[in-house]
Amino acid sequence: MSVGRINRYSIVSSEEEGLRLTTMHGMNGFGNGKIHTRRKCRNRFVKKNGQCNVQFANMDDKSQRYMADIFTTCVDIRWRWMLVVFTLVFVVSWLAFGLAFWVIALLHGDLDNPAGDDNFTPCVLQVNGFVAAFLFSIETQSTIGYGYRCVTEECPVAVFMVVFQSIVGCIIDCFMIGAIMAKMARPKKRAQTLLFSHNAVIAMRDGKLCLMWRVGNLRKSHIVEAHVRAQLIKPRITDEGEYIPLDQIDINIGFDKGLDRIFLVSPITILHEIDEESPLFGISKQDLETADFEIVVILEGMVEATAMTTQARSSYLASEILWGHRFEPVLFEEKNLYKVDYSHFHKTYEVPSTPRCSAKDMVENKFLVPSSNSFCYENELAFLSRDDEEEDVGGGSRALANLSPDRNSRHEFERLQATRALDQRSYRRESEI
Repeated sequence: MSVGRINRYSIVSSEEEGLRLTTMHGMNGFGNGKIHTRRKCRNRFVKKNGQCNVQFANMDDKSQRYMADIFTTCVDIRWRWMLVVFTLVFVVSWLAFGLAFWVIALLHGDLDNPAGDDNFTPCVLQVNGFVAAFLFSIETQSTIGYGYRCVTEECPVAVFMVVFQSIVGCIIDCFMIGAIMAKMARPKKRAQTLLFSHNAVIAMRDGKLCLMWRVGNLRKSHIVEAHVRAQLIKPRITDEGEYIPLDQIDINIGFDKGLDRIFLVSPITILHEIDEESPLFGISKQDLETADFEIVVILEGMVEATAMTTQARSSYLASEILWGHRFEPVLFEEKNLYKVDYSHFHKTYEVPSTPRCSAKDMVENKFLVPSSNSFCYENELAFLSRDDEEEDVGGGSRALANLSPDRNSRHEFERLQATRALDQRSYRRESEI
């Protein structure tokens, strides 16, 4: 197998970007048999708004397959085309049956007696031309019944056409009203109020290196049975030399422990522990800067109002994953409720104590992480919130210009620093790594 060949059939390449040398791996990880291959920069597979960046081409019998499932086709098409189909179906049916009544009147000779001879009984009264037959068709199918035109017992064919048009009209009404109702009630738009953070982060959580991203619900109505899942997508070459442009690797976010099922009332940070089973086990901060992969995240659940399943999607490229960052808190406790501040939803802050090495190196080298009792951003924010609440009770109000603590919180800060000193040795070992 030639390791320097250009993949001519890569479906994820971009013609606008130049060729570059990339590291690919023969296994489902980022180590073990690295292969250098020359290929183009690939595009995003799933866009940030959840749309899949995929275009179908050279489909055999595409029109016939779509017409075979006409109801789903009508539900999936855009509203402007749906309105066009709705109008055309009714107009065409009115014209078709109007033409049929006009032909019946023509063959029976109704058009030759427009004055209405007393000895002549027409098939349809007051139908003396195509326009009159068209109006009679509309009155029959829509059950308007002005009482000016009506079918007589003279022509059994005309009676049959009235019955047949009534049945066809009911079928058309059921189909079009059902398609419009299904299109209006589908939960696709509910995903617009389900929010993903702009970036994912990698930081320490409970002594382990973890990948985290944040999800939120902008409506007060809940998502029932909400659960999340994620997949890592990257190109791969198998041991036999087969090139897989979009290899999908499942990312465990606690399915075996039930952690993937969430109660999405306030924004929640989704956690993936980077362990031996994780595809990110061998990734360090330096590797992340040059990595070429995409993490697709999915949130699914039932809409509380309609009990229909909805799905929200987003993705994170390697460049959108911030190493050594945490999300700023968005949930604050007030006097008798909890307040969610969505202005901090996408914001992160840097954690310098985060190891720069991979989780694999941490396990092999037995890296000692800094003490989890150290004073951090959340503690400082909690002190500021408590002092602010005390001032509100006393009647005073002030604006926080920055996050530096006041005299009382600074005293508390110094006390925590004295009682919970950081392990300087651990920080030296981190910097060495």
